[in-house]
Amino acid sequence: MTLIVDTDALAAFCARQAEAGFLAVDTEFMRDSTYWPKLCLVQVGTPDEAVGIDPLAPGMDLTPLFEMMKNEKVLKVFHSARQDMEIFYLLMDALPAPIFDTQVAAMVCGFGESVGYDTLVRKIDGARIDKSSRFADWSRRPLKQRQVDYALADVIHLRPVYEKLHRLLEVNGRSAWLDEEMAVLTAPKTYQLLPETAWRRLKTRSTGPRYLAILRALAAWRESEAQRRDVPRNRVIRDEQLFDIAAHHPAGAEDLARTRGLSRELAQGRIGQEILKAVAEGQAVPAAECPSVPPRPERPAGVGPIMELLKVLLKMKCEDHEVAQKLVANTADLEAIAADDQAQVPALKGWRFDIFGQDALALKRGELALAVEGRKLRLVPVSPSQAKAS
Repeated sequence: MTLIVDTDALAAFCARQAEAGFLAVDTEFMRDSTYWPKLCLVQVGTPDEAVGIDPLAPGMDLTPLFEMMKNEKVLKVFHSARQDMEIFYLLMDALPAPIFDTQVAAMVCGFGESVGYDTLVRKIDGARIDKSSRFADWSRRPLKQRQVDYALADVIHLRPVYEKLHRLLEVNGRSAWLDEEMAVLTAPKTYQLLPETAWRRLKTRSTGPRYLAILRALAAWRESEAQRRDVPRNRVIRDEQLFDIAAHHPAGAEDLARTRGLSRELAQGRIGQEILKAVAEGQAVPAAECPSVPPRPERPAGVGPIMELLKVLLKMKCEDHEVAQKLVANTADLEAIAADDQAQVPALKGWRFDIFGQDALALKRGELALAVEGRKLRLVPVSPSQAKAS
């Protein structure tokens, strides 16, 4: 076990691994009481060594690590990469590249939907992960030996998991299937937390344009305030309070203080004044510029049964090809296909079309039928005369 606690040792490690075929990477961080994730440990496993890097060690400069993460000659392997990628993006204003996400690769290789890391390790490497330190306080120093061993185990086992999945993808000719998912994970916009778009993440039932304009202004203010203070959004003000304020658009501190859970002191102080300012900004938006939520189109008559048929086909095809259903199509995609042969959905393009989309359209047109043979479903071609007669 190696724990790197100074910049020189980090630089030496990164220099040794400049030509590594791949790096297995994981992080430990804290976010319970902050807006921004606090990086507490970085684990890196290479084909011949594994180290923990302590970003909280006195004088530690992570620049050598960041340069290694940016090195496009070295593949970075993560499991469920999104949170790790967000942390690196925030710290180095760039994203590790290229990357390989073993969770996505496992879905492509038939290991199920969003398979957990411990399950994947058990199935591929035959090892069991000790999760007793999962909820440890990673910001406290010194780190306990058990914590370090737990953290390094993640990247130690990630190496054989990656190698096995990589071989499976090559054998199955499915390496390109990951490209679309990896493109999302390596797109900066995936990790940009813009205050002006914060309202889109809120689950509100009201859809009035003026209400949404005020809610947008309130959500943008809260996002900026949470970022500035580095606290969770709900530590500033809860979602339900935003909805209440947007609905009643108080004109002054007295009105604002009637909001459930808001004290009179808060309503009359700086926070109250900023909330009222955001309400006024939302009210001042011209009617033509107020945001709107597109109405959900009504499902055409007859689409429901077709959708159910497509669900059966999707399950059947994904079992046959050993790929997770969520990678091929979701419920909205199936509804779109049921209503329109030209639907602009991923399932009607590329490899998804090859394994599912083309048969889905043929089933809709009556060119294929589903039949039960023994205990297994199969597709049966339908002759033009049979299709016409039906």
